[in-house]
Amino acid sequence: MTTVAALFFDVFGTVVDWRNGIIRQLSRFGDDKRLEADWPAFADAWRDCYQPAMEQVRSGARPWTVLDALHRESLVGLLGRFGIDGLSDTEILQLNRSWHRLDPWPDSVEGLIRLKRRFILSTLSNGNTALLVNMAKRAGLPWDVVLGAESARAYKPQPEAYLRNMALLGLEPDQCMMVAAHNNDLSAASALGMRTAFIARPGEHGPGQTIDLEADGDWDVVADSMTGVADALGCQDGC
Repeated sequence: MTTVAALFFDVFGTVVDWRNGIIRQLSRFGDDKRLEADWPAFADAWRDCYQPAMEQVRSGARPWTVLDALHRESLVGLLGRFGIDGLSDTEILQLNRSWHRLDPWPDSVEGLIRLKRRFILSTLSNGNTALLVNMAKRAGLPWDVVLGAESARAYKPQPEAYLRNMALLGLEPDQCMMVAAHNNDLSAASALGMRTAFIARPGEHGPGQTIDLEADGDWDVVADSMTGVADALGCQDGC
């Protein structure tokens, strides 16, 4: 571990609680506009569009497109499916920016602050730069740098998503650790020579979650919180 200089973080699900955040904001919007829908189901359906939309870009079926635009396209389709019509462009934009306003898990900020004392902290998310910066300002996430799909022009788990962002910091894979709540993300990073840390987030997908309940690889660190990662990496409260 002594060679690790930077920690790269998956954000949605690992650092922030996307599901409860989206449900909360959809419900609030619905109350304001007197709209009725199964908002948890809407949030899950919106997230279900996530990978298929990015796969269109990964496969070359469509040109490079940032996540905000993919989220908006999915949102417009879901509004019709859930029987919601008549929203203005401004209201759709407001809803789409729900992804900019997600809350961190309760342990995230404390753990990141402790880790920041020793390591460079960077996002390595499929989110676009504006989304990640707005989220960080609102949630108090202490990144040193915001990198991800937009800076790499590649969506995880494409190797370029990892390699190009590490290169921007002038670092080799063995100097970098990927921190994620998703085993497939860590598998892709490990295959490139990155160190790995798994954080269990069994509530990410709600009470029916069946994936990523535990580590299923030989990861360097396995923890159940961001503060647990800090402990494992020797970043105690006073480090």
